Amino acid sequence: MQQSRPAAGRDSELGSDGPDAGRLALLLDSAFLLLLAAALSRYLSHHAGNPWTPWVIGLSAALAVAQPAGSWLAHRHPPEPGPGGRAPRQRRWPLAMVVALWVVLVLLAPSFAWCAVPLVYTALRTLPARAAIPLVAALTLLVVVGEIRLPGGADATLVLLPPAVAALATGVFLFMARQDARQRALIADLVRTRRELAATERREGTLAERERLAMEIHDTLAQGLSSQQMLLQAAERTWDTEPATARTHVRTAADVAARNLAEARRFVHDLAPAELADGRPLDRALAALAEREAAESGLPVRFHLDGTPVPLPAAAQSALLRIAQGALANVREHAGASAAAITLSFLGDQAVLDVADDGRGFDPRAVGAAGGRGYGLPAMRARLRQFGGTLTVESTPGEGTVVSAAIPLEHQ
Repeated sequence: MQQSRPAAGRDSELGSDGPDAGRLALLLDSAFLLLLAAALSRYLSHHAGNPWTPWVIGLSAALAVAQPAGSWLAHRHPPEPGPGGRAPRQRRWPLAMVVALWVVLVLLAPSFAWCAVPLVYTALRTLPARAAIPLVAALTLLVVVGEIRLPGGADATLVLLPPAVAALATGVFLFMARQDARQRALIADLVRTRRELAATERREGTLAERERLAMEIHDTLAQGLSSQQMLLQAAERTWDTEPATARTHVRTAADVAARNLAEARRFVHDLAPAELADGRPLDRALAALAEREAAESGLPVRFHLDGTPVPLPAAAQSALLRIAQGALANVREHAGASAAAITLSFLGDQAVLDVADDGRGFDPRAVGAAGGRGYGLPAMRARLRQFGGTLTVESTPGEGTVVSAAIPLEHQ
């Protein structure tokens, strides 16, 4: 997971910027300045006449300026991303300068040893763990040495307390750093997953729209063009011998072309078929389809309604109408039938559309195994899947065909 590596690579530092990091830096700087002022006050009260006093005061003033300045530079230059978590030079040299000044100051005045506590956190925030841990160990050792040099002699508390505090602080800080890195990696993974899901949804939407357009083109424009071709061919054959009949075929072809143009405009805008416009019920649209098919192709088509019509969603009505159009186109082009019938049945729990013909029939298994150019039946099944419906094809060579589309009413 490539996007998560930058976050995971910083599991040994907390060099992230932001409001929380800024507030932590301000707290560390304030604690450092407070400890520095307390140590300087103690030193002046006990060693006012010491010849090193001017140096101690000067180093304290330098530290008072260097620590906040280093924090400001660190805020302006975040750590480099990627495995290793190396801090840029603008973050490292202010820390090195502060540590150097503090080391000299502790050697001159052991009272400043406890200023190392904020420095420990600053080192952990600025450097990778492999560099910060040795530095923290060195700072802790110097604190122990400074405490031993204080008047009153050494005791076990002064020797054990600084390492214990340093170990606790380092352990907690690095644990929080790793928790922060895991959280960043998780967020990066979630963002990446969300982008991948969005891309997948866009691809699926594109494929669904392509499938919709393919079905619409097959059930409307392609079939309309096929009807126009048949009508114009018939007009050409009768042009010289039967001019009136030829003109009738041409006018019918023009009507089909106009209807196809209206269909094209409607499905581009994802509207209902022209036959279902203005709230026309499905049974009337199917009856008009049967009448028009008979007029255009000369094939007698009868419509029958069985049961009491139940209101169906516009999308379901459109799907059944398109299936009827596709089935009639197959009858016209392939069946060689002398008659066909459309039956719409409402059976209580489902609506069933049957398109039957008395044509030559075929073997449905052979068509499914052969694949090839046929798109009608797969398109019908794809339409019905949206509504939990099923498509059944019953046909025997020489005995006609029945295409049955069923949509469960409870699914609607």
